[in-house]
Amino acid sequence: MKIALMMENSQAAKNAVVLKELQQVANGLDYPVFNVGMSDEQDHHLTYIHLGIMASILLNSKAVDFVIAGCGTGQGALMSLNIHPGVACGYCIDPADAYLFAQINNGNALALPFAKGFGWGAELNLRFIFEKAFSGEKGQGYPPERKEPQVRNAGILNQVKAAVVKDNYLDTLRAIDPELVKTAVSGQRFQQCFFENCQDKEIENFVREMLG
Repeated sequence: MKIALMMENSQAAKNAVVLKELQQVANGLDYPVFNVGMSDEQDHHLTYIHLGIMASILLNSKAVDFVIAGCGTGQGALMSLNIHPGVACGYCIDPADAYLFAQINNGNALALPFAKGFGWGAELNLRFIFEKAFSGEKGQGYPPERKEPQVRNAGILNQVKAAVVKDNYLDTLRAIDPELVKTAVSGQRFQQCFFENCQDKEIENFVREMLG
């Protein structure tokens, strides 16, 4: 599983802490981690709106399998990611959230609050969240006897989203302000992750077009 971590301007100073805890868990599972957002406050400027565009491009092109995002409260990132086709993002405050999302909803992204409640022991909470998000088999249901309806409902929700978003995926990207998209894909680490792992030539061509 390839994992992308993306952080925006308001919480960029915490990137090193979040990345360290994510890598500690992912390395033990042999999951590569790509730090594609802001690494500090002087880095390529991003908002949570850009994170949604970035996540959608990486997930729909299969450049990565899972995205960890967030902002001050996590709510803006949650809304931004879930706007896009092919992204199923959950909101995660503690390890129980991460476990239940993996087992019941089985999505491909998490939005975390990196300011609200980020106090003493925050790095431990992050590590335990990542352990519950990525350890073990996903989609097993909780409690176990509820697996069948939970899997069914998660599938129905994905079908409803696909029905509501009727346009071709690239058409949805082209409908967004081009400057927003260009900023989202202009980061050097994002481009390295995307171009080295992209499995969709049409999306790759679109990103190259955006970059000129």
